[in-house]
Amino acid sequence: MMNSPLRERLKVLMVETLMLQTTAAELSDEQTLFGPDSLGLDSVDALQLVVMLDKNFGLKISDSAAAKVILQSVGTISDALEKHQAGQA
Repeated sequence: MMNSPLRERLKVLMVETLMLQTTAAELSDEQTLFGPDSLGLDSVDALQLVVMLDKNFGLKISDSAAAKVILQSVGTISDALEKHQAGQA
């Protein structure tokens, strides 16, 4: 499947923001970000992600329950951004 420009931008921002030891191209849309068998992000990374999403996309994640759902993978973040952008149109 062809990656959307949104997902590509998201991956680049994630690598830059979190100083990941990987490239945007190596990040898969389905890669789990937290927990076992994941990219290995922690709560500080989660906070940085929330700030980055707000700053770059205007997506505000107000509570930890929403963050748990949205911050599972690049795919889930991208889906949330698409819904957010559609809601602003």
